Amino acid sequence: MEYEQQDIKYMQMALKLARRGIGSVEPNPPVGCVIAKAGQVIGKGWHKEFGGPHAEINALEDCRSLAVTPQGATMYVTLEPCCHQGKTAPCTDAILKAGLAKVLVATPDPSEHNNGRGIEQLCNAGIEVQTGLCEAEARLLNAPFIKFAATGKPWVILKWAQSIDGKLAYAEAEDQQRWLSNELSRKDAHKLRRRVQAILIGINTVVADNPELTPRPSKGKRPIRIVLDSHLKILVKTRLIRTANRSPVLIYTSEAAAQSNSRTVDRLTKKQVEVLTFGDTQGQSNLHFLLDELGNRGVQQLLVEGGPAVISSFLRERLADQIVVYIAPKILAGSGTANISEAIRELTSAIDLHHVSIEPFAEDIRLTGFLKQTPDGIN
Repeated sequence: MEYEQQDIKYMQMALKLARRGIGSVEPNPPVGCVIAKAGQVIGKGWHKEFGGPHAEINALEDCRSLAVTPQGATMYVTLEPCCHQGKTAPCTDAILKAGLAKVLVATPDPSEHNNGRGIEQLCNAGIEVQTGLCEAEARLLNAPFIKFAATGKPWVILKWAQSIDGKLAYAEAEDQQRWLSNELSRKDAHKLRRRVQAILIGINTVVADNPELTPRPSKGKRPIRIVLDSHLKILVKTRLIRTANRSPVLIYTSEAAAQSNSRTVDRLTKKQVEVLTFGDTQGQSNLHFLLDELGNRGVQQLLVEGGPAVISSFLRERLADQIVVYIAPKILAGSGTANISEAIRELTSAIDLHHVSIEPFAEDIRLTGFLKQTPDGIN
């Protein structure tokens, strides 16, 4: 279908608004909305926080705040309006009540509770509905939401910071050299943590860094913190375990390790830590089983912050959907350790990135890309 340039302009505006909700609305999708009448924008809105009003409601409220009636206007929305009662009332009811004449939807909502029913309800009420304007961009924006709706599996993001020569850490990290990336990059990484419902690292990272692994500021987000620990070597005194009463912790270990370290399991359980076991896989954690388990628990996005070994495991098994790499303008050479290229050398074929974006954070740069041309669930 051919669209007017003005229609494209308004939907692009809605997509830009939608991105403002990233990090605050998950596991809901980020959605933006623009309402136009007689060639003028009369209302704008986006989904600002999980549990709060949806983009369409905020855009209609914007019309009211400007004392402009939306009756007979056209709505541009990046995802199909919801038609079910959840944490908020159905958006379709508000659209019908407002008397809109036309709704342009970038992409349908594939989730079980919607899946075309919102569009059908609007059409049955006599509103003209068109779908597909800027659809590719909208589906990429909501790739994690769409994949989970289609497959029940989490969207897996691999994230790390490195020097120009591929080192992930200083050989001897002093307090002033604890971080490779700068403050702006670290702030952005915490925004990424707020997007996800689970964060995963390996036991080597726990031993080396003793992280708390929480988003700061949390803004109410409490992702599950997961440790891959095949031999159950984690110490109860680590920050993760000490804060398990405030934010969930899951230790993923082998059945053999759990049986031979039953006292450790008991101590972890008393600290409100969950121990999840897998069967014999010759010393390797069963990542497929873990992702299935997380999907069953409603984890839509998983952030992997592990070291080179963990990152290479997800790459080797083709389980990652996206990478986010912060590159600092440093060459560590002999003063650096944990080289990412050494860890992934065993991969037998190149991995191409798609939909790549590069953004500067002062002297650092952030490189983001998808590992598949067409992400799971996106046709």
